[in-house]
Amino acid sequence: MKLVLCIPHKRKLWQVPAWFAPRLRVEFPDVEVVELSSYDELDEAIVDADVLMAWSIRKEQFVKAKRLKWIHCPAAAVHNLVIPEVVASDVVVTNSSEVHGATVAEHVIALMLSLAKRLHRARDFQSESEWGLDAMLAETPLGRVVKGETVTVIGMGEIGSNTARLAKCLGMRVLGVRAHPDVPDVSADKMYALDNLDDALRESDFVVVAAPVTARTNRMMNAARFALMKPDAYVINVARGSLVDTEALLAAIHEKKIGGAALDVFDEEPLPPDSPIWMTREILVTPHSAGVNENLWDLHYELLSENIRRHKNGKPLRGIVEKEKGY
Repeated sequence: MKLVLCIPHKRKLWQVPAWFAPRLRVEFPDVEVVELSSYDELDEAIVDADVLMAWSIRKEQFVKAKRLKWIHCPAAAVHNLVIPEVVASDVVVTNSSEVHGATVAEHVIALMLSLAKRLHRARDFQSESEWGLDAMLAETPLGRVVKGETVTVIGMGEIGSNTARLAKCLGMRVLGVRAHPDVPDVSADKMYALDNLDDALRESDFVVVAAPVTARTNRMMNAARFALMKPDAYVINVARGSLVDTEALLAAIHEKKIGGAALDVFDEEPLPPDSPIWMTREILVTPHSAGVNENLWDLHYELLSENIRRHKNGKPLRGIVEKEKGY
């Protein structure tokens, strides 16, 4: 079996560490592990590859893959991998949602509490060496207690379900939203279909966007949806920037139709210095860092090695993606 690791990235955290491939070779001496430094090398390496771990793939590369049986994505989102040719094939696609689920969910809760307790505004005043109590008391919404409040989690995959469980621990009421609400999820008090998202939004104090990127979710949080929300409600996006209409979000905040937002993902990354998001004090920005975890690659190794064992033994893989749905 030939396993190709093609995970080039400009940031070190998302590059395969030096120990990763050697450890695989020791644990699986009968597996040829090939590590590539660029996608240009994939054109040749993929020809006889059985397994590929990559962020994305191009059509012209995939059609060369005569032996490929399985593609593994080190991210939760797989929209750059499920190209039409892959979807139409028998190749299995897996993602790393379970690697990122707990980490990103904790980030969501941190953002939620920061918004509720106005910690981002306190930090603003700290940076100016200013005792900002009077100013903070003059702002709305004021600090609040999240216990008893309602959070809607859009997308009940690993990230969404983990977020829901943590929110329940805080005493919050959780509304889950997914394409197929008939799938049971004990972490939510009530489940809604994506078609009924509007109903959930009307009840929400916090809205967490954790859905996959699909044609249905693109710009799902738009002006019409913000108009349904409470004037002191917050939006938290840890999915992808394309799921939220940024201009509509800014307008809703400036017109006080919603209370504010916390954003970890954006249409353009890095966020340009001239983006109005930077100057909107009701928005808390984190630089696509929700998945940052010092043990990230240990978790990746655990998942990949387990799936290699399963693949060799003909057992179902963990993290299988429904290619037609894109998640």
